[in-house]
Amino acid sequence: MLLFHLGAKNRKYSFKSQFYMLFVWEKSIFVNMKRITFLTGAGISAESGIRTFRDSDGLWEQYPVEEVASIDGYRKNPALVLDFYNARRRQLLTVEPNQAHRLVAALEQKYEVVVVTQNVDDLHERAGSSNIIHLHGELLKVCSSRNPNDDRYIERVSADHQIHLGDKAGDGSQLRPHIVWFGEAVPQIEPAAAVIAQTDILVIVGTSLNVYPAAGLLYYAPRNAEIYLIDPHPDQIRTSRPIQIIGKGAEAGMQELCDLL
Repeated sequence: MLLFHLGAKNRKYSFKSQFYMLFVWEKSIFVNMKRITFLTGAGISAESGIRTFRDSDGLWEQYPVEEVASIDGYRKNPALVLDFYNARRRQLLTVEPNQAHRLVAALEQKYEVVVVTQNVDDLHERAGSSNIIHLHGELLKVCSSRNPNDDRYIERVSADHQIHLGDKAGDGSQLRPHIVWFGEAVPQIEPAAAVIAQTDILVIVGTSLNVYPAAGLLYYAPRNAEIYLIDPHPDQIRTSRPIQIIGKGAEAGMQELCDLL
């Protein structure tokens, strides 16, 4: 009955997305917990020492973004891109979750929490969050160049794992990072939208929502949902939705949010 109800209410979502909603919100359905969805971006990981995706000069770790974060860049110079993500993966060995990550995870004691993140690191996992949707892939996974979203060829690797030219995925194609690059579809956008459409509280942390399609997720929140924005520069976000602004960085802002809830 419950699954049928979700399907009737959300026909615009695929069966897979409806099933995901039922799975992640299962506890709140039976124990009447409020649902909080966090939409997180580079700003939350920056406070752990991971440089933001795009610096003010248009570079990411000294490389033009289009060279290392686009499918065209990968096709043009796969060796450069593989080396770049090998370095990003190794960097995970040098950083730890910060207080913002830990506070997000701690809220699972009182709320049903889902984290929808644009980040490709594993800091939310290491902080203890249990329901995470990675919109742009994960550094600790590798996949097929021919079929990057085929689960049969996606493997988890360690932070010190290196991908080299000539390494093969299960389908015989070049092994590549499991990252969603510019120019590629975002397969997790629909499950993320489905979860946000059922949330009671949406909290945006560390993202200016300038990258689509992730930027459009805000508008899937129900009209009666509480929406919080944690950002030291909140004027960068343009929206007609009423938003409660916490004009602080991720750690200080998450502490204030927890005090308010």
